[in-house]
Amino acid sequence: MFAARTPVVSAIGHESDTPILDLVADARASTPTDAARLVVPDVVEERRGVDDARRRLRTAVSARIAGERRTLAELRARPVLGDPSGPVRVHRERLDELRERARRALRYRLREESALVGSALARVRAMSPQATLERGYAILLAGDGTTVTRVADLDIGDDLLAHLADGTATLEVRDTSPTEETDGPL
Repeated sequence: MFAARTPVVSAIGHESDTPILDLVADARASTPTDAARLVVPDVVEERRGVDDARRRLRTAVSARIAGERRTLAELRARPVLGDPSGPVRVHRERLDELRERARRALRYRLREESALVGSALARVRAMSPQATLERGYAILLAGDGTTVTRVADLDIGDDLLAHLADGTATLEVRDTSPTEETDGPL
C-alpha cells in the first residue's frame, strides 16, 4: 500500500487495535461511512462553494467593467476626441501666423535694403564723372590722350578732345590766359 500511486483510505472499522495499513495510508477514517465522506465531497457544501465563487467572479467582472467604462468616459470627455481636428487647426493657425510675420519682416527688410541701395546709388551717381559732366564741366584730353588740367600745358594751335555730358567735341587752342595761383583749392 505504501508504494501505491492512487490515494489509499484506511477504514477497517470498529477495531481497537491499529493495523499497519493505518500507518501507511494517505488518510484514515474510523468507519467505512467516514471514509466515504472523506472521498466523496458533500454536494451541498460544494454547491455552496461554487455559488460563492460565481458571486465573487461576478462582482470582480462587474467592478472591472465599471472601471473600464469610467476610463472610456474620461477618454471621451477629452477635447481632442470631441474635435479631433482641433490640435491640427491650432497648429495651422500658429503656422499661418508665423508665415505672416515672416512675410512682414521680409517686406520690411526689403524696403530697408532698397532704401540703402537707393541712397548708395544716389551717392555713386553724384560722384560719377557723368554727373560732373551734366553739371556743365568737361574733360579735356591732349592729342597724346593725357588729361589736360593746367593752361600752362597748352600751346596755341593744339588740338584737344573735349568730353561733354552728351558726347565729344574736337577743339583748337587759340589763346590761353593763366589765372593767378592761390594758396589752396577754391
